[in-house]
Amino acid sequence: MAKEKDVKKQKKADSAKEKSTEKPTEKTEKKDGDTKKAPVNPLMHWVIVIVITILFAGAGVGFGLILTNMSVAKTTKKIQQQQKDTKQTEDLTTEAAVEAKINEITQTKNLNEKYWYCDIDPVVANLDVPGVTRYVRATLTLKISSNMNEEKGLLILEEKKPLLTNWLTIYLASLNLDDVRGHRNLKRIQSQILDAFNEKLFPDAKSHIKEVLFKEFAIQ
Repeated sequence: MAKEKDVKKQKKADSAKEKSTEKPTEKTEKKDGDTKKAPVNPLMHWVIVIVITILFAGAGVGFGLILTNMSVAKTTKKIQQQQKDTKQTEDLTTEAAVEAKINEITQTKNLNEKYWYCDIDPVVANLDVPGVTRYVRATLTLKISSNMNEEKGLLILEEKKPLLTNWLTIYLASLNLDDVRGHRNLKRIQSQILDAFNEKLFPDAKSHIKEVLFKEFAIQ
């Protein structure tokens, strides 16, 4: 009986020993199975690298194009502004040159051309002012080109003096106080008298009166 018991105990011990040696093996196998991963495809790796490279390259090209376009636009604007400034400078230079040439010609002409002067008898006329008597007294001096012989010119003026006096009296009587006040109005009156006198004195010839001067222009 004792031997049988010893045999059973020995079998149980052997059985327990076998189980203890088998379990770690199973766990190890499970752990080994868990740590296994699917192999990576090398082709896929290179495809990803190429795609990323293309994306970065495209972004770089796009950014470069933007910078290039901005630089071109800035340069174009600068060139246009320079051309505009140059044109304005040329226009001012041309205008100044033309004006200087005109002044030179005028001065040369004035130096070469001589004049003689003739006084016109004073003319008194009532102004066109309703309800009150206001009059103007005007004495004129005519500046006449030397192209008109002075002796001949004085004879023409003496002959047509009544026509000039009559026209001037009627003209002044048509003016009101506002018409005879101020520098601009006086220049306008001089210009109108000049045209009228040239027309009456030299109707079929060149105008020889170059300027009408006020020796007296009094309003009372």
